[in-house]
Amino acid sequence: MSADFKKRESVKNVDGQFSNRDLSAIIIPLFLEQLLVMLVGLADTLIVSYAGEAAVSGVSLVNQFNTIFIFLFTALASGGAVVISQYTGRGERDNAGKAASQLLLFSTAFSAGITLLTLAGNRMILRALFGSVDADVMEACVIYLRISAYSFPALAVYNAGAAVFRSIGRTDITMVLSLFSNLINVGGNLLGVFVFHAGVAGVAWPSLIARMFSAVAVTVLCFKKSWAISYEASWLFHADRVMLKKILWIAIPNGVENGVFQLVKVALSGIAALFGTSQIAANGVAQSIWSLAALAGVAMGPAFITVIGQCMGRGDTGAAAYYLRKLSLVTLAVSAVWNLLILLITPFFLRVYALEAETKQLVFRLVLIHNAFNAAAFPFSGALSAGLRAAGDVRYTMAVSLASTIAGRLLLSWILGVSFGMGVIGIAIAMVIDWSARAVLFILRAHSGKWKEFDVI
Repeated sequence: MSADFKKRESVKNVDGQFSNRDLSAIIIPLFLEQLLVMLVGLADTLIVSYAGEAAVSGVSLVNQFNTIFIFLFTALASGGAVVISQYTGRGERDNAGKAASQLLLFSTAFSAGITLLTLAGNRMILRALFGSVDADVMEACVIYLRISAYSFPALAVYNAGAAVFRSIGRTDITMVLSLFSNLINVGGNLLGVFVFHAGVAGVAWPSLIARMFSAVAVTVLCFKKSWAISYEASWLFHADRVMLKKILWIAIPNGVENGVFQLVKVALSGIAALFGTSQIAANGVAQSIWSLAALAGVAMGPAFITVIGQCMGRGDTGAAAYYLRKLSLVTLAVSAVWNLLILLITPFFLRVYALEAETKQLVFRLVLIHNAFNAAAFPFSGALSAGLRAAGDVRYTMAVSLASTIAGRLLLSWILGVSFGMGVIGIAIAMVIDWSARAVLFILRAHSGKWKEFDVI
């Protein structure tokens, strides 16, 4: 495997541009990795269901809390990826390696602090968030949160290493690591639930072990000097404030944006709970299908960061503009095909669920609304914004996203869903209005050329 990796280390043309083959080598592994994570997530949900209702409830509730930190670690890694990509494009290997090392240092310290705080106040946090749940569910929450907290540093360290390889276009490496990690996770869950009958701990420990494997493996690989970028031990034991400022200048707005989005999702769950059992069930099933349908647009985000970041790093704004358009069109085409495919298989997917015919019809209507706009608007509201951030245009993307998420999605969900009596259909319409508004504003921003004026490094 390593010989093949070295053979494909430099895949760009001699003029520094990305060929279609280069783009495929970046995009396809990203898509397959996200698909793998999605499928394993569905398998985990199925396995956990055999551990009992208390375990299912505990895992579900704690994962809502954990997602906040997962978003923070991802935002931090994305900030590092932008800086690393730009240094890579400029050909400054040492600075790229220093940025990668500083990302690892800060990610480790930040996640360790969150772990200590979570372990110290786990019961207090859980009572504040879910104080009204039954005692057995609360106990399951405590167990799952404690074990999950141990994995926060591993998750952050893996994201830091993944940012390095994605920044140099080696997404195949993170795909392979994800494959092994998820096999460990699923295999461990099967053992924990069906062999050791360990309940919620039986699904928590495998996740910890899988994340530790990923973190160690990617870190070891990042220390190899044969890569275009590598960690350097001398850069890991003292903080470089200038370099960290560059990373956090990208990461903080992205983290705020993602954090608010997660809080709005929680609020929307509360609104959906007002509409009765049938609509709640339809919304829950539709959400799982939506996640699968959105995969194409989500997977393209890191590709934008790699390509646009490298172009901007070498000061080639013309190439950056060209690839911003090209990648947007690729995202649009891939999303259209993928969303149509998911829509076509939705009726077969619904046969698995023991739902009333009316509820299934509602699910299909929700999926139809989602997929139509996920194919047409999300490529510009989601992936394109990653390209703008890769150029350093982070405050504009944050401001637009916050305004559209709160005013567009949250307030419109209440107006359409509750005030107009449209129920979960109203929430879905508010969601696609949010996407459409962002898409228009990001397209206008891309055409304005103002994103070319930022200096990240």
